[in-house]
Amino acid sequence: MFEGCVRSASSVLCSAGLVLALASPWQSAGGHEHHAPKINSDVFTLTKQHAPTPLPDRVVLTWSDDPTKTVNVTWRTAAGVYGPRAEYAPADSLKGNLVTGYVPHADKVEGNTSPFASNLGTYLVHSVKLKGLKPGTMYAYRVGDGHHWSEWHQFRTASEKPEPFSFVYFGDAQNAIRSMWSRVIREASQHAPRAAFMLHAGDLVNSGDNDAEWGEWFQAGGWLNGMIPTVAAPGNHEYPDSPAGTEEHLTTHWRPQFAFPLNGPEGLEETTYWFDYQGARIVSLNSNERQAEQAAWLDQLLQHQDRPKWTIVTFHHPIYSAAKERDNPQLRSLWGPILERHGVDLVLQGHDHAYARSGLGGPKNNVAEGVRNKASNTVYVVSVSGPKMYTLQEKWEVSRVACGIQLFQVIHVAPEGIRYEARTASGERYDGFTLTKDDVGVSTLTEEIPATAEVRE
Repeated sequence: MFEGCVRSASSVLCSAGLVLALASPWQSAGGHEHHAPKINSDVFTLTKQHAPTPLPDRVVLTWSDDPTKTVNVTWRTAAGVYGPRAEYAPADSLKGNLVTGYVPHADKVEGNTSPFASNLGTYLVHSVKLKGLKPGTMYAYRVGDGHHWSEWHQFRTASEKPEPFSFVYFGDAQNAIRSMWSRVIREASQHAPRAAFMLHAGDLVNSGDNDAEWGEWFQAGGWLNGMIPTVAAPGNHEYPDSPAGTEEHLTTHWRPQFAFPLNGPEGLEETTYWFDYQGARIVSLNSNERQAEQAAWLDQLLQHQDRPKWTIVTFHHPIYSAAKERDNPQLRSLWGPILERHGVDLVLQGHDHAYARSGLGGPKNNVAEGVRNKASNTVYVVSVSGPKMYTLQEKWEVSRVACGIQLFQVIHVAPEGIRYEARTASGERYDGFTLTKDDVGVSTLTEEIPATAEVRE
């Protein structure tokens, strides 16, 4: 059918007389070049870039209750969209003719709506809690108002038994989130595609009251946030600068957009909390305020006889600092003895915009006075996932350090042990170890550091 066609670099002339132009899209019919139409960047303001619509966006999964039987969903819409609801069903039951997106047998639950006034304008935040779920089951769900729906997302509830699982741990994202951090969270999903949750050790954004930065954070995670639950501790940048003479405050974005457990000390709701997941206790602390009060709470929590085999604690400011001219002696004196007395296995931190990971003895040498070859069963990690970097501590001697590279950590937890790996933004393994523990609670760490050189600048 192509007989009679004469081909050239700029066009194809066929016997039917048709001409298909192959020139540049900015080349006129006469072959003259002209510039692409310019877009006035002043017109496409941050308000427009992050404007809500009637369609659900910023969809995020969290837990406020038992991960085996519940999950929370939060999302955003433009003002005027009321009647929030969710439809959900076991994922393997979505069969048949579903071209409309309607699933007749799906369970339905109504949610709550609150207006939210951000620095870019007012919108609505909606939330719903799915309850009565079956443990160890994959569910599909969508959220909306009955007319404007999200896509169908999927998630899996936790098992009631101690079974293997993986999660991803991020240090500070904070800066250039859309342009530079998005690749990190997306690469992490390639190495932990069935992650149970993604854990953020504070400073998710740089300015906690800036709606555009939260917009970038949600854009970077995209649909991952709607399928893998978020676990997060607040950093100091979630406590924006306050007017002189007033106390710092947790950003007003935090509690509306995340639904975390309310089982922490009064006044620290959804910033200090805990939950159990398949043989591990996950504890999130708020290192920004009321540290002594949390010390007493943590001490009591870790005394529970029903505590699972593994305990993982996260907070923002490090017990042992990784960056030059940074130290938190008061926090170390308050929380350090409790963490070690109760045999916490992993302490996951951020704040220092560098990487340092101890062995079981804690740091062999730290600028903090009195820290010398201290024996414990606790491994301390400081990491950074965003592009902002600080200089390493001058006298930091631990198993592995890094400066100037974005990292994420994939942590595999099983009854027989914990396998830890730190990877660069391009997915290359940078650090690793395996942690095991005997029947009386004595831990053994096997180093699995790759042969690649440390990055120190």
